[in-house]
Amino acid sequence: MAKIETPRPVRGTQDMLGGTPEAFQERFAHVVATFDRVRRLYGFQRVEVPVFEATAVFARSLGESTDVVSKEMYTFEDRGGDSITLRPEFTAGISRAYITEGWQQYAPLKVATHGPLFRYERPQKGRFRQFHQLDAEIIGAGEPGADVELLVFADQLLRELGVSDGVTLTLNTLGDADSREAWRAALIAHFEAHRAQLSEDSLDRLHRNPLRILDSKDPRDRPVADSAPDIDAYLTDEARGFFEKVTAGLDAAGVAWARNARLVRGLDYYRHTAFEFITDRLGAQGTVLGGGRYDGLIENLGGPATPAVGWAAGIERLAMLVDLPEIAHPTIAVIPMGEAAEAKATGIIAGLRRAGIACDMGYRGNMKKRMQRANASGAKWAVILGDDELARGEAAVRNLGTGEQQAVALDALMDMLTAF
Repeated sequence: MAKIETPRPVRGTQDMLGGTPEAFQERFAHVVATFDRVRRLYGFQRVEVPVFEATAVFARSLGESTDVVSKEMYTFEDRGGDSITLRPEFTAGISRAYITEGWQQYAPLKVATHGPLFRYERPQKGRFRQFHQLDAEIIGAGEPGADVELLVFADQLLRELGVSDGVTLTLNTLGDADSREAWRAALIAHFEAHRAQLSEDSLDRLHRNPLRILDSKDPRDRPVADSAPDIDAYLTDEARGFFEKVTAGLDAAGVAWARNARLVRGLDYYRHTAFEFITDRLGAQGTVLGGGRYDGLIENLGGPATPAVGWAAGIERLAMLVDLPEIAHPTIAVIPMGEAAEAKATGIIAGLRRAGIACDMGYRGNMKKRMQRANASGAKWAVILGDDELARGEAAVRNLGTGEQQAVALDALMDMLTAF
């Protein structure tokens, strides 16, 4: 009979098993649990949106000319002939739901979520084709205080994960619509004067998306980009005041920040605050959390003009930075020997779990192997049941730390174990 070939995992995906020496699944779960705990402190409701949307949701949100839309989205035609895309990010789907589900009635709306996203790009350290993100958004609040709250939330999350050392919040303003338009015109004039020095990609972006040239990684672009004008000279009084309120709020909350005048968001609906928390502990891919204000996105999707601000963070990247969390071990290992003992042990272990006590049952191998597994599991106590113990109406309870063992009547066993 021919050997059946086992399918390989798709490139850029990963399988995670808990309890392994690397403990990556435990790190991953620790990041998610910490996020859920901290977002409750800030009053962010959990929200769920579909894993796939009509392609137009992302094309209109992210921009047809962006690399994500043109090169990285997983797009397919379903059986009804509709163009469907696996979500490459959360904000677009949440914004669509805000419009179609009538969530405007709850504005200002603070929501958070986490889950898998999909982008067809080159897998590398901390970056996968199916990856996972945390996401937090405040929709319907145009005040600088919303930006401050999100940034303080992010800072506390990183602190409670224990990864804030070596992570820097970098901050910029993109101004209001008038500021941005004036700056955009100045950038086009600057780049036009130096077009012979620009890369092909930057020449393509020059009139469509000139802000993106500022963060180009092509060494041919850096001298021209570095000499380009900053936005500060083009800020309106209103935009300058908005940014000052954001930075003052961060100072009041004790959140350290550094100005990065080259931090941009290319799409026209981004306004005011743009930010990234960066680290040098992940190589070139140093951003662990980033976001900004996107006051024009919901209107771009056909909804009413709605201010909004949000951020996202890669769970895999954060999991690579966190220390190994303490893994919960079973407190009690129940070891039955024989069918009658196993039946009795099943009732005992069910009662212990219902009482909130972590426990496990060793039901394979001889007594020596079962005891070895009980010790290796990290359990503190072993409950041993055999034919002799059952005949006497008792169980042997062993302290796995000291090796001391005592006989306990079965009718008193639950009271004793739940008292540990």
